[in-house]
Amino acid sequence: MQEEVENRTISLIISGSKFTGRLLKAGISKYLAHRKEVKAQRSRDHPEAHGGEVTMAELQAQKGDLRRLDISDSSLKEFDRIARQYEVKYSVYKLGKGKYQVFFKAPSEEAMTAAFEKYSAKKLEKANRPSVLKKLNQFKELVKNAVVDRTKRKELER
Repeated sequence: MQEEVENRTISLIISGSKFTGRLLKAGISKYLAHRKEVKAQRSRDHPEAHGGEVTMAELQAQKGDLRRLDISDSSLKEFDRIARQYEVKYSVYKLGKGKYQVFFKAPSEEAMTAAFEKYSAKKLEKANRPSVLKKLNQFKELVKNAVVDRTKRKELER
C-alpha cells in the first residue's frame, strides 16, 4: 500500500505545436481549476454536518432532543470551538445582565457528553492555573534576596 501512495502520478496531455513553459503553465492551471470545480461540486452534493451556533428555528427544525442550560458565564467562545469539534449545535439567549440560556442539540448523547466534559475540564484547568503576576512577583522576590558572589577569580579554568 505504501508503494501505491508513493507512486501516484498525474497524466496530463497537452497538445500544441511547440511545447513551451507558458503552455505547460496554462495546462497545469486548467487542471487545477478543474480539480477545484470538482471539489466544489462534491461539497454541494454532500454538505458536511457542522456544529456551532445556529438560530433557534434551525435548532428546532432538526430531529433529536433539545436540551436547555442556564449559565452566568459569558465566555462561550471557548465552548464554540469544542462544539464545532463534536458537532454540537447550540443557540444562545441573553436573559439579563450576565445571565444566558443556552439550548443544545447533538447528533448523539455521547457527543454532547464528551463536549461538556472537555469544556468543563478546560474551565477547571484555567481556574486552577496560578496567576502570571503572582509567579512574576515570586521570582522578583527571589532575585532580590539572591546572594550574588561578585569576587573575581584569577584562576584559569581548563
